[in-house]
Amino acid sequence: MSKTVKAKGCPLCGKPTSIEHAPFCGPGCKDRDLLKWLGEGYRIPGPPADERLPLGGVDSEEGEG
Repeated sequence: MSKTVKAKGCPLCGKPTSIEHAPFCGPGCKDRDLLKWLGEGYRIPGPPADERLPLGGVDSEEGEG
């Protein structure tokens, strides 16, 4: 049984993707996506983080000692 794979376009503008810049159409959309990541445009809303915990820290003492 063969599966038909639907070709997807650039996730930002929908144009056909470029192999060199996949999954984007070119360097413009690739850079635009990077800037959105760096500007926290893809952040997930949620409660404020506990500033007392180090980044990536675990809030339990499980596994220590």
